[in-house]
Amino acid sequence: MTAADAAAILPRRAGLAAAASDAFWRRPTLLLLTLLLPPVLWLGIIYLGSLFALLAQSFFSIDEFSGLIQYEFTLKTYGELLHPANLDIIVRTVLMAAVVTLAAAVVAFPIAYYAARYATGRWKALFYLGVMLPLWSSYLVKVYAWKLILAKEGILNWIFAKLHLTWLLEAWLALPLIGGNSLSVSYTGTFLVFLYVWLPFMILPIQASLERVPGSLIEASADLGGAPRQTFRHVILPLALPGVVAGSIFTFSLTLGDYIIPQIVGSSRLFIGQAVYAHQGIAGNIPLAAAFTVVPIIIMGFYLWGAKRMGAFNAL
Repeated sequence: MTAADAAAILPRRAGLAAAASDAFWRRPTLLLLTLLLPPVLWLGIIYLGSLFALLAQSFFSIDEFSGLIQYEFTLKTYGELLHPANLDIIVRTVLMAAVVTLAAAVVAFPIAYYAARYATGRWKALFYLGVMLPLWSSYLVKVYAWKLILAKEGILNWIFAKLHLTWLLEAWLALPLIGGNSLSVSYTGTFLVFLYVWLPFMILPIQASLERVPGSLIEASADLGGAPRQTFRHVILPLALPGVVAGSIFTFSLTLGDYIIPQIVGSSRLFIGQAVYAHQGIAGNIPLAAAFTVVPIIIMGFYLWGAKRMGAFNAL
């Protein structure tokens, strides 16, 4: 080693921070592992650990006489999910999630299309502000606000009365299943609140997907004599479909697992989230509550598998 090389090498610094800095500089892999350790521990222990503990509970059963949990492997608890009352809860929740997702796609598409194709500059900023603004307010505040809006003395009933359309609202509420004493205690009210709360999660993926549709393809369709309806059906919709599916992942999964909205707005008929709370918190039947929580996981597993095959993850 020459005198110049020896002078270029700095002496070791004192202190723990200096030693760690030197070690990270000499071993970049060690730095990477150190940075990844906290999130891996969080995901592995806190999230996956609790998830596997929950799955394990679903394979136990509860003694009908003593009410104590029997820690023996059994599929008896999953068999209880097929009882008519429990199956009704699952079907009701899945149907509500499907209807909310479909309605959100229909409502969100024109908004996203305008933002993607026509809004520029200040208007695009206003679009993002308008879509994101509801997400900045408290979830509970929004739900309770809708509870007041949908109540018998709420603004929606007042508007129907001013338009002399109270008979129409009463006729709708008289319908079986979707009606009730008022909108705030009916499936219609639950649907409206779900649609409002999760709509931004559908608009943004569709808007991102539509922005990637080349304008030249739309112009080519028009040049070839395609009517706007044909251009939409054969060009725009197929290319925007991954965005719709990506948005549906949020709206469907969030509706499927939500507990608060059907608890505050809706009838006394349970959804999956309420059933989990009732069995875990009130009845003390933790195995059945755990089995109920597995249902959305399985449904979303198949849903995500289908969404991946349709290229939805590219639109996220």
